[in-house]
Amino acid sequence: MAIIELRGIRRHYLVGEITIRALRGIDLDVGIGEFVAVMGPSGSGKSTLMNTLGCLDKPTEGSYVLDGLETSRATPDEFADIRNDRIGFVFQGFNLLSRTSALENVELPLFYDRSGSRANPRKRAKAALEEVGLGNRLDHMPNQLSGGQQQRVAIARAMVKDPAFILADEPTGNLDTEMTLEIMSLFQELNDRGKTVVMVTHEPEVASYAKRVIAMRDGSIVSDAPVRESRRAGEDLAAWKKSHALLAGEEGSP
Repeated sequence: MAIIELRGIRRHYLVGEITIRALRGIDLDVGIGEFVAVMGPSGSGKSTLMNTLGCLDKPTEGSYVLDGLETSRATPDEFADIRNDRIGFVFQGFNLLSRTSALENVELPLFYDRSGSRANPRKRAKAALEEVGLGNRLDHMPNQLSGGQQQRVAIARAMVKDPAFILADEPTGNLDTEMTLEIMSLFQELNDRGKTVVMVTHEPEVASYAKRVIAMRDGSIVSDAPVRESRRAGEDLAAWKKSHALLAGEEGSP
């Protein structure tokens, strides 16, 4: 069953007298429980596609059905509710409030829940942080956390409303190798539990941890294929730590 259905998606921008055709008739299905990476060079249309998937922008033409809802027919308020309730965003820059604890950062989306259906926001936020391995960092401020831990807080915030899917935009762009592997391991664990993940990245190695890779160029999808050599970020992280421990031992030996 598809949770994302795009049909004939086109997005045109008028810049002066020039029409920029950012998306040129995109057809795409993403099923429940998939882990999809979207790649492409600058100007390929991947950012415009991400904005469309995230209901941050409406297409010029075409149909986008998200979790059974046709988004193009939504009013502005309905469009905002779809974006807030059904999509969990994870950004490269974390976007955490600097003077707010990890727990309060994760609670924040629940305060914008106009349906009133999500009771006990503190309990839900705590559970989300425990799920990403930060149950012992609830009261820490962002500047007391590593980059990887800040991204874990951002992932917990994305999950707290149990969205239809997680949309991650270059989620490891600000992280070193160790933290990148930690975050990709977490995404794989969430995906193993059934969470749908769509990730935009320019790094082939990061994309290799997904189950399916979509490549874009000039506003079109030029390839869409499963990842043939499945890799586990947790195993790669363990190997990385082992190799660096050995190197540290060699450097410290007389």
